[in-house]
Amino acid sequence: MWWRPGQGPQPLGKKRHGCLSCFGAAESVAAERMAPQEEPGTELAPRGLPSSATRLFTWDEIGLHTKQGDPNRERWLVIDRKVYDIRSFYLRHPGGAGILSSHVGQDATDAFEAFHVDKSFVKKFLNLLLIGELAPDQPSLEPSKNESLLMDFRELRAMVEKMELLKPNTYFFMAFLFHIIILEVASWLTLLYFGTSLLPIIVSLVLLTISQVQASWLQHDLGHLSVFQKPKWNHLLHKLVMCHIVGASANWWNLLHFQHHAKPNCYTKDPDLDAHPFLFTLGKSLSVELGAKKKKYMPYNHQHKYFSFTMPPLLFPTYFHYRTFYVAFKKKFWVDLAWMLTFYIKFFYIYGSLLEIKTLLAYYLLFRMMESSWFVWVSQMSHIPMHIDYDKNLDWFSLQLQGTCNVDQSLFNDWFTGHLNFQIEHHLFPTMPRHNYWKVAPLVKSLCAKHGVEYKCKPLLTAFADILRSLKDSGELWLDAYLHQ
Repeated sequence: MWWRPGQGPQPLGKKRHGCLSCFGAAESVAAERMAPQEEPGTELAPRGLPSSATRLFTWDEIGLHTKQGDPNRERWLVIDRKVYDIRSFYLRHPGGAGILSSHVGQDATDAFEAFHVDKSFVKKFLNLLLIGELAPDQPSLEPSKNESLLMDFRELRAMVEKMELLKPNTYFFMAFLFHIIILEVASWLTLLYFGTSLLPIIVSLVLLTISQVQASWLQHDLGHLSVFQKPKWNHLLHKLVMCHIVGASANWWNLLHFQHHAKPNCYTKDPDLDAHPFLFTLGKSLSVELGAKKKKYMPYNHQHKYFSFTMPPLLFPTYFHYRTFYVAFKKKFWVDLAWMLTFYIKFFYIYGSLLEIKTLLAYYLLFRMMESSWFVWVSQMSHIPMHIDYDKNLDWFSLQLQGTCNVDQSLFNDWFTGHLNFQIEHHLFPTMPRHNYWKVAPLVKSLCAKHGVEYKCKPLLTAFADILRSLKDSGELWLDAYLHQ
């Protein structure tokens, strides 16, 4: 989750450590900056103490020292019963402070396992932050977590690794890249050979939109390090696909996306919920809370009506355009910005040679709106209808099953959604290549049945309709609380 090993300080750009959340952002960060440093007025605990001198902690003590809202709050988390102090490091974390801060005061073992390809490689440097371990009489997990379920899930994960389901078939993904390039070329050739009348423009728009959305699914695979066995090849191709083909920052996407994976549907910790409460009210308890506080930023009781013509078509052309450039400049992702510039040069050169400037700008806006609509409906069908609340510190399996659901498998659904119809399996095993989701799904269903956990799977159109249904329900809950509480 954090940094690279080595015999001494070395630039991170020379060898990737295979950490999902740290992808790309580590290019210019040296190991010296990543090592813990003492803050003024504080003293780090001694490192490398013999076991007899190791400081022992209880969960009550950890909870007391990491209490939310305390101005003197410590930043401790637990991995494999070891207690680590990240206070001197979390702001330097190449993957962003958010993914670490979301686990302060909690056991982060399963998140650590899920987000790392080479865990032994990373664990060598965890000792830099080690301050102690849980006392022998302390359970490995907090009381809020289902220990028997989590132990079974860890056995399942070991089985998945033994079955080599985390091993990618690179030819599968290269075929997808080839069809993305073919579609983009076909979009331009349509205008070149058939002219720029209305019908060729429509056909060209459709082809380019399909190419862009499929590129978005492929960059998602690359960001999760699930295309190549070597992380560096995932990193390099991610730059090509996300920055050059899609025109957005790969680093920005990772900063955003892995916070979502760490705490899906947990308000204030999942950036995908940032639309609450300014545009929408999400989730039952959050909606009641908002209404009881007499807050009304929008007419939420009508949000199921205005969602369709606001968020889906406008997310990419407006907010994402602004955010990807803003974050890239702010965090000095110069490599990403250079790659992104090649997208705009290519687009306006090849299409500008065929279309007049007004038509070109309209063409660009339309394909971005179509791309955005496709992406939003697919990405939100598995999350908005699910449970949304503050972080209750559930175990990894329960957290992911509570915040995600699946859509029926078919060749079309797999292609149309980029295999995000297997959202449950994707969230449980974020580094798993998508072509193996269907293989692990029966094992996940069996584990759910054993422990009485609901495994939700629905038809594609039902999943889309459930977005509007859930928005309608949460809007009505808000209105009732607003008027009567």
